[in-house]
Amino acid sequence: MPEESSIAHVVLHPVRLRIVQQLGGRSLTTAELRAALPDVTQATLYRHVATLIDTGILTVVEERRVRGAVERTLALGERMAHVDRDELRRLDASQLRTAFLTFLGEVAADFDRFLAGDPGLRDLSGFGRTPLYVDEDDLATIQKGLGELLSPYLGAREDRSRVMLSTVLTPDVH
Repeated sequence: MPEESSIAHVVLHPVRLRIVQQLGGRSLTTAELRAALPDVTQATLYRHVATLIDTGILTVVEERRVRGAVERTLALGERMAHVDRDELRRLDASQLRTAFLTFLGEVAADFDRFLAGDPGLRDLSGFGRTPLYVDEDDLATIQKGLGELLSPYLGAREDRSRVMLSTVLTPDVH
């Protein structure tokens, strides 16, 4: 795994960020990834999947033969895709904005897919904003607590519906 491949450099590329967002908490075949990202060409998708595998962000959890080709099932790897505070500080405004807009675009695409689907799932949806008054230590405590609270729900289970919890923290500069 190349040392110079920071998580931010690898993950915050728009296509790779979208791949990581699709895989969060579940395993997908490359065909399922292609179906989830229809605007990304197959060659581009495979190139970015290879980069994510090479850097340990994705792992191949299964391979099987399908009509003479090898179909891989992918999941997040041990390295995961968390960009830490030090890496975020090193990004310039343009890089951070591109990553954020890609993130928002995937949230919007998830919402569009939800709206086009079963109206009965609306009980599992919601959105809102809550102002918090914190310092860095408070924020670390909140994030640790959220991690502990959410950990039992992060793995795929057949008896549960998958929902996407998206969080955005932005300092209020008013």
